[in-house]
Amino acid sequence: MDERVHALSTRLLHAGLGAFDDGAAPVSVPVVRTSTVRFASSAEHERLQRLRHDGENVATYGRHGTATHRALEAAIGELEGATHTLLAPSGLSAITLVFLSLLAPGDHVLIQDSVYGPVRERIEPLLARLGIEATYFAAQNGPPRDALRANTRLVYVESPSSFLYEIIDLPAFGAFAREHGLILAADNTWSAGWLHQPLAHGAHVSIQATTKYAGGHSDLMQGAVSTNDAALAQRLRDTHEALGLSVGADDAWLALRGIRTIGVRLAQHARHALAIAEYLQGERAVARVFHPALPDDPGHALWQRDFRGANGLVSFAFTPRHDAAHARAFVDALRLFSHGASWGGFESLALVAPAARLGAHSYVRTETPVVRLHAGLEDPSDLIDDLRRAFRLTSS
Repeated sequence: MDERVHALSTRLLHAGLGAFDDGAAPVSVPVVRTSTVRFASSAEHERLQRLRHDGENVATYGRHGTATHRALEAAIGELEGATHTLLAPSGLSAITLVFLSLLAPGDHVLIQDSVYGPVRERIEPLLARLGIEATYFAAQNGPPRDALRANTRLVYVESPSSFLYEIIDLPAFGAFAREHGLILAADNTWSAGWLHQPLAHGAHVSIQATTKYAGGHSDLMQGAVSTNDAALAQRLRDTHEALGLSVGADDAWLALRGIRTIGVRLAQHARHALAIAEYLQGERAVARVFHPALPDDPGHALWQRDFRGANGLVSFAFTPRHDAAHARAFVDALRLFSHGASWGGFESLALVAPAARLGAHSYVRTETPVVRLHAGLEDPSDLIDDLRRAFRLTSS
């Protein structure tokens, strides 16, 4: 009988552990820093260079990473269910790597309209300068068949989407991509791989900002790109090499440390966020709460089908009589929620969603401001009391 496949939580705790040296080995993978790699001989140098040229993940220079990086790549591979993982200096650089690797001048890309804002604000202008055209589509209408062109090469999605957590039918998009010979890439930052594996649901490439839940402590910047397709991995690796992308060993170690505890942390974040979401549904100043675990959320059924849980994010829209100034005053009145743009760390955060990004998002049309909350690891009753106090102080 085959040996039982261990649970993901077990695999993450053992991923990347090194071999025993003289009968002992550290529990925590060491931080290995170097800019230069030494070789036993010219023949060994040439052998390793050939392996790297053939796609083997070996280092012939410090930029290629060390044993610390290999351990992190192995752990992210477990999270994503991937055979190939590349590290990048940030989530945005990981996204840019995908676009630059898989598109060429004259190509066309289809982009979900509710993806991470800098895709539209920063990457699209770069693609335009390179002669690559982008078309945005509303994912709730299903695969964008009407927008398909003869030169379409890539479909880029994010599920759940930024700020409002739109869940898309990823298997349907995967079938659409395969039918038309397209590559499907998915931003998987919300789930961090622990809650959802796009590669198992039809995507060819999965991207995440490991800055967020993989790190878990708001002390690193990093991204990762994963795939099970060897040919795509080589295209990604070639561009990664050309751009000179590199991640410091200390940041790689921090992300690996965070991944070891990602399951228990995300479960706590999820409990706190759901408690906050249920509380917000009873607030008079709140018109709508966005959280896929709520039974009345439009994406709830897809979330139940494809995900194994939720994270710490929850957003809400104010009722029509509240304007952006009121939303800013509400956020400023919070004491336990810091005013910050990121999420995924141990701390609670609040941010008024930029109007421009919501305006580009066809999932919901609202004339009232939206506040995004990240529920940290504080006691949820304290967080709810903080929100209740801010509503009271800013009520009119």
